[in-house]
Amino acid sequence: MTVSSLRLTTESAIDVPADVLVIGVASGKDGGTIVGVGDHFAALQQSLSAIGFTGAKDDVRRLPGVGGAAGSLALVGLGSAPLDANALRYAAGAAARTIRGAERVAIALPATDDSDLLAILEGVAIGGYSYLDYRSAEQEPQSRLPAEVVVVATHTPAAGLVDRATAIGTAIHTVRDLVNAPPSDLYPASFASAAHELASGLPIELTVLAGQELVDGGYGGLVGVGKGSDRGPRMVKVSYSPAGATKHLAIVGKGITFDTGGLSLKPAASMVGMKYDMTGAATALAVVIAAAKLELPVRLTAWLCLAENMPSGSATRPNDVLRLRGGKTVEVLNTDAEGRLVLADGLVAASEEFPDAIIDVATLTGAALVAMGNRYVATMGDDDFVRRVVAAGDRTGETLWPMPLPSELRSLLDSDIADIANVKMGNTAGGMLIAAVFLREFVGKTADDDSTQIPWAHLDIAGAANNGGAGYGSTVKGPTGVAVRTLLEVAEEFSRG
Repeated sequence: MTVSSLRLTTESAIDVPADVLVIGVASGKDGGTIVGVGDHFAALQQSLSAIGFTGAKDDVRRLPGVGGAAGSLALVGLGSAPLDANALRYAAGAAARTIRGAERVAIALPATDDSDLLAILEGVAIGGYSYLDYRSAEQEPQSRLPAEVVVVATHTPAAGLVDRATAIGTAIHTVRDLVNAPPSDLYPASFASAAHELASGLPIELTVLAGQELVDGGYGGLVGVGKGSDRGPRMVKVSYSPAGATKHLAIVGKGITFDTGGLSLKPAASMVGMKYDMTGAATALAVVIAAAKLELPVRLTAWLCLAENMPSGSATRPNDVLRLRGGKTVEVLNTDAEGRLVLADGLVAASEEFPDAIIDVATLTGAALVAMGNRYVATMGDDDFVRRVVAAGDRTGETLWPMPLPSELRSLLDSDIADIANVKMGNTAGGMLIAAVFLREFVGKTADDDSTQIPWAHLDIAGAANNGGAGYGSTVKGPTGVAVRTLLEVAEEFSRG
């Protein structure tokens, strides 16, 4: 899915030719107040209470024949919170998500600086999304996304805002497209092919390991998880190494293209939707591609750990022992705790290059959904680096939340015969934390002879990666693309040294 063409203008809002002009209404104790367009709509201001528009978040109302040079006017609620970049991004996203059937849309929200303009552009780019690849009928004109969206600026904007917003929107749409694809069509080999296609023409190098290459490389987690499927696993290394880059960030993504649970089979209802279990790998890929498009001066390496977790006569059994990359052995007690096995291979491989930091992103545990709900991303790892990642999320309007990594939980993963077990059977407490404790065992040191662990953060996006309810802000129903903007923000921070 492509992003609507974005453009900035310094024309007066009422002079911009468009099918729809979007203006903002702030919510207050005395009702809604039109903001950001002077007194051009003073008469309409007097009518807001009559039409019942209060300016609440996610409220979008289209009024035909009231738009100046535009064919119609649309009101979007700004809510009652301060009008910062996050509020403007949210409102622009709600408008883009809701307004369909117009060829050209103009948006005039109260942006005071480039940060506000970028937020509005991002909201438009992210919120305007549809997935139509498997629809048999052509989309009706009244439900199509705008071909162009013009954002009104009251000052001369800096160069590059449109390109940045387009790259971010495209990255999030890439994640959504990959996650929406049915598992019959998106599996490890086809995911690797999609990565090649998406990186085409960019200064990105891809390395794909499969079959005996994975065995010879010691990727026992990927091999073990993928054994039950006749569509074998892949490790895809995506490298962006611009000249002059002094910092290196590694991103490891869980890419289980479908998760049945393996021989520890999921119940039927729990299996529906498990095509989304590759969201972490899609996120890692999309971030590197966006960074390359934006020419960020930072080295990024994504490790896409791709496998299909299926039950069969060749599948890994409970009590099997796998030898993972680096030599550590894992007793598999539950084959439905497979994500940590493939991520462990990726963490070791990433550590071998001694990056300045590692972030892994994964739809890892149902416990994260229970603990964090559908909008917060549990963030664990090295305390200082976790704070840095959470702060990046705050700046982009994404909701990451720091969680502890209790050392006493490590003993729950003791195995009678191997170095570590992948779960503690019968334990229902702290499952999200235990998974992170497992992953920490596979994060390497800052140098071969150093005892200092590489700064590391683990993002469990199991809840926030998919929106099963109605849309809100720029978040549509279905895959959300969460963490893309946070990871790009971290990468940009790294690029500044």
